[in-house]
Amino acid sequence: MDLKNCVVMASGKMRQCAYDKLNNEVHLLGWQQGGRMPKEQFDAWLAEAEALFSTGNIRIDEKLLAKAPKLKVIAQASVGYDNIDIAACAARGIPVGNTPGVLVDAVADLAYGLIIDSARQIVKAHAHVKSGAWGERKPFGLTTDLAGKTLGIIGMGDIGSAIAKRAQASSMQVVYHNRHQRSDDAKLGVKYVSQDELLASADFVLLAVTLNPSTKHLINAETIAKMKQGVRIINISRGAVVDTEALCDALESGKVAYAAMDVTDPEPLPGEHRLLSLPNVTVTPHMASATTETRDAMALLTVDNILAGLADEPLPAEVKVK
Repeated sequence: MDLKNCVVMASGKMRQCAYDKLNNEVHLLGWQQGGRMPKEQFDAWLAEAEALFSTGNIRIDEKLLAKAPKLKVIAQASVGYDNIDIAACAARGIPVGNTPGVLVDAVADLAYGLIIDSARQIVKAHAHVKSGAWGERKPFGLTTDLAGKTLGIIGMGDIGSAIAKRAQASSMQVVYHNRHQRSDDAKLGVKYVSQDELLASADFVLLAVTLNPSTKHLINAETIAKMKQGVRIINISRGAVVDTEALCDALESGKVAYAAMDVTDPEPLPGEHRLLSLPNVTVTPHMASATTETRDAMALLTVDNILAGLADEPLPAEVKVK
């Protein structure tokens, strides 16, 4: 099917590989200079767009959809889609694509790195050396082993499963909690438990859930109180899954020994934020999928979603209405 006359709009700067591929197939309204597009330009392009390539920098809701009467498909270059009103899109018959699968290994690698850092305090140790303290023979102190510890994963999807394999390489035991038990527990070497049992037994609690009303502030003062003394919390899901103030209180009291997070609430996190004043925290800037290979793969899958939608074909990766 010839899509040359189909108008596709990008909400922000695209990966060059995606820009080149899409530009060769459709009439692309691309914004490649970076920064925020002027509102007048954005609205003018949106009015003509039959497809929207979202870089995740906008809120897609009724207000935006009302300005886009020709839209046939929306595709976002990310797995998460909490910025998109899926029900509103479905009501207009607009399928929404995302990018699961292609970023599993990159995210799992960073999550595993954060698990290791929460135990061995690698980032903090580097700061110790850089400050000159090691040169002055000041002791850094002892850290803790991963081997023999229990990792509790809340959200055992593809990413959670990949993290479990990495944790098992460090001789960790893995338990998990989902809305539903998986059928491949024995193959993965993991154990399904209730959320309360996970919180009570895990030495490390890792969050890999999507953000929705049921998971917002899933980790709060009440759930932290159910955890082991000295638990370590790792978050690679969304910042709002954790009540930041409750976490800060628990880090200060020692209930939580360490927190390592790639996502925060608010995000981005201001440099003067209370969380960053604490010594037992590592925060990375939402970079789990930020490798060259993975971001290219995500962008190209987004292009495939758009081309399929314009051709009235099933999207390779479509968000299903729940």
